[in-house]
Amino acid sequence: MFKNFFQNTRKPKGLTGKIMVQMMNKGHALLAKWGLSHVTLRGKVKALDIGCGGGANLASLLKMFPSGTVTGMDYSAVSVAQSIRLNQAAISKGRCRVLQGNVSDLPFSENSFDLITAFETIYFWPDLSSSFRQIRKVLRSGGVFLICNEMSDPSDDKWTKIIDGMRVYSRQELERLLSDAGFSRIAIDEKNGWLCLVAEKK
Repeated sequence: MFKNFFQNTRKPKGLTGKIMVQMMNKGHALLAKWGLSHVTLRGKVKALDIGCGGGANLASLLKMFPSGTVTGMDYSAVSVAQSIRLNQAAISKGRCRVLQGNVSDLPFSENSFDLITAFETIYFWPDLSSSFRQIRKVLRSGGVFLICNEMSDPSDDKWTKIIDGMRVYSRQELERLLSDAGFSRIAIDEKNGWLCLVAEKK
């Protein structure tokens, strides 16, 4: 039962999934705040949060860019519903939208966003190389891709033993994959085991 519950970190489903997304909103708050402190973009930013979970990061992005717009995407229907509930006011004003979708097939045109974020989600992406290339494609020139994870040591298998399909990547692996996908100026920061990468598209 313990293991079944934590499968919801990968794709929340049902009642336990609803509980999980609420837990993630609270549990990832400090990590997300630290990660967003690395973003220097300002103004009418168009942002996309992939794997938006319970929508707390969408709310943070909306506050961070009061004249911008924010899109959330998650492949869990439970996550999408929770994100919509949390950000209903901004959705009603046309500043936010939340879609159900998959990072393996991004439903956006080229050069659509100034900022794309991924908090605690790349562990579950099936093909990082392909996903990073797609993300670069939908970023505008000068746009930024932010990755923020709590885990950066592949030898730490505490959670990968419990959660099916989870993989932890080192900073070196992620830097290489981002570079191979065409990103430049890849800045890396670490704090108390947390990992943040900020990659720019020329």
